[in-house]
Amino acid sequence: MMIDFVPDGDLYPFESRWFDSSAGRVHYIDEGTGPAILFCHGAPAWSFLYRNIVKDLRDQYRCIAVDYLGFGLSERPARFGYTIAEHTAVLGELIDHLQLDDFVVMGHDWGGPIGLGAVTPRADRVRGIVLGNTVFWPIEALANRAFSAIMSSRPMQRRILEQNFLVERVLLAELRHTLTAAEADHYRAVQQTAEARRGLAMMPKEIRAARPLLDQLAQDVPALLGDKPTLLVWGMRDMVFRPNHCIPRMRAAFTDLDVVELPHARHFIQEHASDAIAAAIAKRFP
Repeated sequence: MMIDFVPDGDLYPFESRWFDSSAGRVHYIDEGTGPAILFCHGAPAWSFLYRNIVKDLRDQYRCIAVDYLGFGLSERPARFGYTIAEHTAVLGELIDHLQLDDFVVMGHDWGGPIGLGAVTPRADRVRGIVLGNTVFWPIEALANRAFSAIMSSRPMQRRILEQNFLVERVLLAELRHTLTAAEADHYRAVQQTAEARRGLAMMPKEIRAARPLLDQLAQDVPALLGDKPTLLVWGMRDMVFRPNHCIPRMRAAFTDLDVVELPHARHFIQEHASDAIAAAIAKRFP
């Protein structure tokens, strides 16, 4: 299944590109020239989340933003499992297809584990890392695990699939005073039907189910990427990945780390503080 939606050229002024992965057709954008940055979104977002950062940086960087299978404009393959491990493998295929080298990877929310999981086997090709409001270790906090259990229940799975709960009541509820009506509709439009939302419905389950992958990343990231120049851009009002827990653990994992606190930003930092994030990236990776 492909998504029948064309983004507004004023809001998303990018050329759509496509990669036929082993699992399905992946949509991405590839804008500008210069040092490459690969932007990895979380749930329930898509590459639209990075639009303002890409617009700010594409004059001096090559900005690549991907939609995972099941998200954004990418295909919804019937036989794909939509697990974090599968998304990670497909992203690795895209990195190899684009022959990325000496590049920066940015991950937010699930984009942290997916992006880091794709680059740990390719660590020698990584220039640097940007992480925002994410983790790469097993998620132990009771609130997060309770969210996973509740969202994985049959009634809530039905609401995710039939009422677009994660877009309407998680993303858009947080951003209701930040987005225009047209911007909000771009998050809705790529998740129009229950069939289109199957990949989205998997993500809360993975908070617990992806533990083997996260256990491995907790070892591999410090060992293979721990000496890479790294930037944290952190929404300090995030109730999902709380700064007082996450930032110290990030400091312990990376030896060359800069931290930029975004004092008024909640979880979806790209919508709250795109200018500050773009400026921090340009400063860290000139």
